[in-house]
Amino acid sequence: MAVTTPSRSPAAAPATRLRRAGRAVPSRGPGRLDKAGPLAYAILAAITAGSVFPLYWSFVVASHDDNSVLAGTTPPLVPGGHLIENIQRVFELSAFWQALGNSLIVAGTTAVSNVLLASLAGFAFAKLRFPGRNALLVCVVVTVMVPTQLGIIPLYMLVTDMGLYGKLSALIVPALVSAVGVFWMRQAVEENIPDELIEAARMDGAGLLRTYWHVVVPGVRTTATVLGMFTFMFAWNDYFWPLIALPPENGTVQIALNQLAAGYYTDYTLMLAGVVVSVLPVLVVFTVLARRIVSGVMAGAVKG
Repeated sequence: MAVTTPSRSPAAAPATRLRRAGRAVPSRGPGRLDKAGPLAYAILAAITAGSVFPLYWSFVVASHDDNSVLAGTTPPLVPGGHLIENIQRVFELSAFWQALGNSLIVAGTTAVSNVLLASLAGFAFAKLRFPGRNALLVCVVVTVMVPTQLGIIPLYMLVTDMGLYGKLSALIVPALVSAVGVFWMRQAVEENIPDELIEAARMDGAGLLRTYWHVVVPGVRTTATVLGMFTFMFAWNDYFWPLIALPPENGTVQIALNQLAAGYYTDYTLMLAGVVVSVLPVLVVFTVLARRIVSGVMAGAVKG
């Protein structure tokens, strides 16, 4: 009597190998969907449209002349043909090139310094053992709870005594490193860098800086990229402290935009043309860093 064995389909082979390896195979119920439904896509589309609409509206207004924007009761919803003209007026009526350069210097320097110094401090707080480590970390975290407005007057007095008032260093030096960045990078090092890697680097003869550069930095690259992106955007959009620490003729982009909006009569096309120009560097930085963030997340998911 011939004994027949049940045939195994190709789809069942991976599941069998996973069971033999001791891994649980998630079961798919009859109501489970592998892809998002139409409702999820509709919600994402609505959120995306709501986020993009202010930028699109700024572009539309900047591409019209002031008469077409203010005339009638229905605002324009499609772009016009005056965008280049309005952008030229922005650079002719204000020192916008200088403001862009100042903002790039301040935002770029603070972003790089925050990534380096915060990751170094995070490595020290997470993996090094020294007296007063926990007390110092508590002091760093407590400074986050202090409102920024309470420190403006002491900071102004300190910057003035150091001779930094009116210089870009008045914006760069106080923002070289942030308490949020230190705590954030400390958590990233604690979660992503095992102690065994640090000990292995020490056994191989690597010093602290070499261990930091070759072991810690690759492990927290994605978190450091996010920190750099947020620091750049915060420094680029900062208005309050540059208004105090810099004169109007040597201001940043936000000060230049405020000058475009000042006066008895507000030219909305001119002001929003400046907004469109000021947003472009931020979009470029976000696009470049966002790709690296996604690639880092996907690489971690594949390895896991």
